[in-house]
Amino acid sequence: MNIHVDETLGLFHLQSKDCSYIIQLVEGYPAHVYWGARLHHDKSLASILELRERCSFSPNPVPSNRTISLDTLPQEYPQYGTSDFRQPAYQAALADGTRITELKYSGYRIVAGKPQLEGLPAVYTESDDEAATLFLILEDKYSGLKTTLLYTVFANHSAIARSTLFEHKGSAIMNIEHAMSASVDFTDSNYQALYLSGAWVRERHIQRRDLGPGAIRLESRRGSSSHQMNPFLALLRPDATEDRGDVYGFSLVYSSNFVAQAEVEQFNQTRVSIGINPFDFSWRLEPGQSFQTPEAVLVFSEEGLGGMSRTYHRLYRTRLCRGSYRDKERPILVNNWEATYFNFDADKIEAIAKEAGPLGIELFVLDDGWFGKRDNDDNSLGDWFEDSRKLPGGLADLAKRVNEQGLQFGLWVEPEMVSPDSELYRKHPDWCLHAEGRRRTEGRSQLVLDLSRKEVCDYLYDTLSSVFSIAPITYVKWDMNRNMTEIASATASSERQKETAHRYMLGLYDLLERLTSRFPDILFESCSGGGGRFDPGMLYYMPQTWTSDDTDAIERLAIQYGTSIVYPASTMGAHVSSVPNHQVGRMTSLAIRGDVAMSGNFGYELDLTAFTKEEKELAAKQIAQYKEIRSLVQQGNMYRLLSPFEGRGDTAWMFVSEDQSEAFVAYFRVLAEPNGPILRLTLKGLDPEKKYKIETGAAGNTDHTGNTLAEDGGSPFREAFGGEIFGGDRLMKIGLVVSDLSGDFVSSTFRLKAVPRG
Repeated sequence: MNIHVDETLGLFHLQSKDCSYIIQLVEGYPAHVYWGARLHHDKSLASILELRERCSFSPNPVPSNRTISLDTLPQEYPQYGTSDFRQPAYQAALADGTRITELKYSGYRIVAGKPQLEGLPAVYTESDDEAATLFLILEDKYSGLKTTLLYTVFANHSAIARSTLFEHKGSAIMNIEHAMSASVDFTDSNYQALYLSGAWVRERHIQRRDLGPGAIRLESRRGSSSHQMNPFLALLRPDATEDRGDVYGFSLVYSSNFVAQAEVEQFNQTRVSIGINPFDFSWRLEPGQSFQTPEAVLVFSEEGLGGMSRTYHRLYRTRLCRGSYRDKERPILVNNWEATYFNFDADKIEAIAKEAGPLGIELFVLDDGWFGKRDNDDNSLGDWFEDSRKLPGGLADLAKRVNEQGLQFGLWVEPEMVSPDSELYRKHPDWCLHAEGRRRTEGRSQLVLDLSRKEVCDYLYDTLSSVFSIAPITYVKWDMNRNMTEIASATASSERQKETAHRYMLGLYDLLERLTSRFPDILFESCSGGGGRFDPGMLYYMPQTWTSDDTDAIERLAIQYGTSIVYPASTMGAHVSSVPNHQVGRMTSLAIRGDVAMSGNFGYELDLTAFTKEEKELAAKQIAQYKEIRSLVQQGNMYRLLSPFEGRGDTAWMFVSEDQSEAFVAYFRVLAEPNGPILRLTLKGLDPEKKYKIETGAAGNTDHTGNTLAEDGGSPFREAFGGEIFGGDRLMKIGLVVSDLSGDFVSSTFRLKAVPRG
């Protein structure tokens, strides 16, 4: 990690663990020179940038030098209105109605470590020797707009964190109408775009497409990062694979409306930008005020998608997630939602807990329906007091009964919403987002509280603090089950209404900061109809997210695989649910449901009192197995082996310890194939110089019925039986046969442990 500055050449060379990022000043404009594999620093880097005259339709800001045109110059933070016709990184509307500003270099400074972003989540450091930060300062002399580009490079990660700070040093009010966190100009368009799209119960499916003239635009206008698009975009060389080739990742640490786009212009240069969506956004900037954009985390990998993913995983797992649970093993839980929905009482909950304890489950989570008069989803959101009909002794009594079964107690809340049929709404009908005199659109019979208002956030803080103090609560599932409509605030002036969505998010972030600081021993899990707000911004406050409301094992293969492109397994909630599956109606074995869920934060979401003796025995084995591999899954390095988005949908992945001394491998067969070829699964991430003993987990290798397979064949990893030992090189170059499973929807898992060579 280093930042080299040659003021004579106007050159800034940023070096992170394995990459270089180079900026050069051209007539005061910061030009983007290079981002890629790490380079040695010398003066020859100043000759990389190639300038040449184009034509009169690419105007020249310096009349005496026709080789310089902002329309063709690769730039660090391009602007609108001064001869660059491509997508700008920002736009400001001045008091005179014009939108013309021209930021030019005015100075820089470098600090050790990484400064916090006021009011916003961001990657952090724990010591100054982990990173260095460049502040590149630009100014528009006409308006007094001062803009600082922040670049943090890391010693232990091939990543660069970027954000932008706007400060108004002038005398007249202006509006920031477009404010990207980062913009990068690539010198060609020979790339493919990879991104994660979907819908509710079908989140983060991988999409990959060629770039071409024009733009690819990914965005959310829903008031959240959304099920539909994740705030992430990667550019890959066409020959890049999971394991090799150049990949450039852009991930936004933000939870509301965003845009990420790649624009190919007339000379086949590609401009990538990411930040707050300018749709329905502006920020009124008065003299002396400032505006900070969210942070974008840029990752470069020469080791394909897998290398990029593991960089994001390590960085987000250790320097984005925070709190006492960041490095702790997460508890195995049972949640009553799909077991009971709203129809439960204290005795039913205690009965499930009594079954959970002997199986080895560690936490019971009480889901929706415990408060107000909540017998369905038509009412009571906002009324955060116990329903004495269901819980005559209240939460304290129920938690005591659960604790007596050897389980911790957790609770579901949905604080950002209010039901029109609630005491809170009847008392404060103006506390929701709404446009006065207009219809209030409901979703799931609920409205969105206006968290841009301090009094609303203070009410939620006081109310939730009281709830979380009623009983020994060690886990909170924080849900949010609709997107924003009528995005307006009753207390905002007409000039500031387009700030509402961003101010809402700032209010939510502040509320979460206050609550997680007051209750540091509670494990908070984010949820938005499952994965509707699975983004780095929420992970800063809550180290895990409910990955999807779709709990079908086969659907989860694609969802969890796609999620792993950016997010580590330690952030993914993954549960075993009942069959027929409540989302798709599919029948799958308890064995494969357990094997899929073990590749995240493991738990159950079904009625344990309905389990047969055989199902209890298998569940106990699954729980014992997960406890053995939990640290590997939650803290190890993930390697994707087979993609559900290719071929017949077979999927495989593995988790390897940092010292490469052990690993956990999971293989999933989706559909059987008659008389098919002999297939081998080649492993990754092992030490080729080590030897590994192959062991089945506590649950053993299992077939589609959940029965343990015999040693005389039938296992896709039959070579593993008997504790055979293989070299890491053999396992990664030749692999193991996986073509002997029988039936549809089957799985097998095993562990590897390094042994002395002999």
